[in-house]
Amino acid sequence: MYGTTHTRAKAAGAVAALSGLVLAALPAQAAHAATAPVNTGFESGATGWSTYSAGGQDAASFTEAGGHGGSTRLSHWSASAYKVETYQYLSGLADGRYTLSAWVRSGGGQNSAYIALRNCGSAEQRTDLPPTADGDWIRLVTSVEVTGGSCTISLNSDAHAGEWANFDDLTFGRGGTGLSVKGGDLSTLPKNEAYGAAYRDAGGRAGDAMSILRNSGMNYVRLKVWVNPADGYNDKAHVLAMARRAKALGMKTLVDFHYSDAWADPGKQIKPAAWAGHSYSRLRTDVHNHTYDVLNALKAQGTTADMVQIGNETNAGMLWPEGSTDNWSQLAGLLTSGANAAKAVSSGTKVVLHLAEGGDNAGTRWWFDNAVAHKVPFDVIALSYYGYWHGSLSELQTNLDDAAARYGKPVLVAETAYAHTLADDDGLENNVATAGQLVSGYPATPAGQAANLRDVMNVVEAVPNGRGLGAVYWEPAWTAVKGSGWDPADPSSGNAWENQAVFDYNGRLLPAAAWFSHR
Repeated sequence: MYGTTHTRAKAAGAVAALSGLVLAALPAQAAHAATAPVNTGFESGATGWSTYSAGGQDAASFTEAGGHGGSTRLSHWSASAYKVETYQYLSGLADGRYTLSAWVRSGGGQNSAYIALRNCGSAEQRTDLPPTADGDWIRLVTSVEVTGGSCTISLNSDAHAGEWANFDDLTFGRGGTGLSVKGGDLSTLPKNEAYGAAYRDAGGRAGDAMSILRNSGMNYVRLKVWVNPADGYNDKAHVLAMARRAKALGMKTLVDFHYSDAWADPGKQIKPAAWAGHSYSRLRTDVHNHTYDVLNALKAQGTTADMVQIGNETNAGMLWPEGSTDNWSQLAGLLTSGANAAKAVSSGTKVVLHLAEGGDNAGTRWWFDNAVAHKVPFDVIALSYYGYWHGSLSELQTNLDDAAARYGKPVLVAETAYAHTLADDDGLENNVATAGQLVSGYPATPAGQAANLRDVMNVVEAVPNGRGLGAVYWEPAWTAVKGSGWDPADPSSGNAWENQAVFDYNGRLLPAAAWFSHR
């Protein structure tokens, strides 16, 4: 951890500021100007890099031992509040899109800490550093359209006394696409609306929740399908209606088949009552027919599904016991039946397999190795990631990177969310209800919720070779409304999720939604 070098860092930083860095009051264009950055691993101290600081605090930027790949890193730190930029100016670039990649870590708490590309002929692009667990490095990227042949690589900290950030192993080159999926699971929205939920945008104007979210940049709607739910919601008819709404707003759809009458997740995969006595062979037919029926109806009304999940959080399989991972050949048969049905309706629909294994690389490898060995067809690997359940951002990144490379498929965070408050709004204790459940560096505040979503999206965007599709926020519009509870069989059940919606307890849009328009 960085704290072990604080004492030495203060002395080393002062020397580095004099010997390796350009004096503070330099303009944006530094002494070094070339088509490629130099000394990107800081193994030659600060050679090639310049610094600019407010108030002559150049010593807050220095190199020291403890690199990500090599032996040395760049650090930002001071015993007093500081604002510092370390940068390189590049020229002679061909016009086009470029991406900066950097390995970073940070203790958090700064007013701002980020990597950026600026003075590139278009608007500055930046990616914020997340707070990281002890010793964890995170790879971040930021992309910009270069016009006019020049661009500045910029590493920034605006920090309070004692706050720190590390940077290392930068790359800069052509390419970069951003995220194609910036979604929300709006499955419960129709029930919420039926029981009187009201929504307002960030400016306080009343409106339709889906439209408000679309105007904030959300471009995908995820919709779960239950076979015969007790309350009649999340059935075929409601999915069709929601898909029409999404299509009218220019949004795409991810259809999430649970193959159950209620919630299917790692702890329960209960067969629909209508399929309860069916043999394994009959269950394969059930899965195919049900999948085909819903997807074909969507196609017939002009809302062909863009992506389809065959099962939900199927860590231990689906349609237990026949489809348990204790019998992979049978699980593979069920998954293949669903996938084949989806492709029979539309060959362009992407088949998604989904686990709740965000930070668990060993578990993800085990499951997908089995899926591949049993020749289950799929196009996209999807993971749930909730920081309070599924490990650190570094573990998420390791898993996403490895899955994309190992299986040669794009990856998607199909579920994520975070609390904007620990207060309760309906009398049912929330899933995240105490400070001890929170992720370090992300308070249960609107700002903390926004930062958490931002950082999850940034990790997905950094997956190599453009294989990070994006992220889907789970139930951003499920606010507390009497009657719209979690249990479809119990009208009096409450909502344990309202403090993780992106609308506050007055129905007003929270700052987290603004991140749908980024990347």
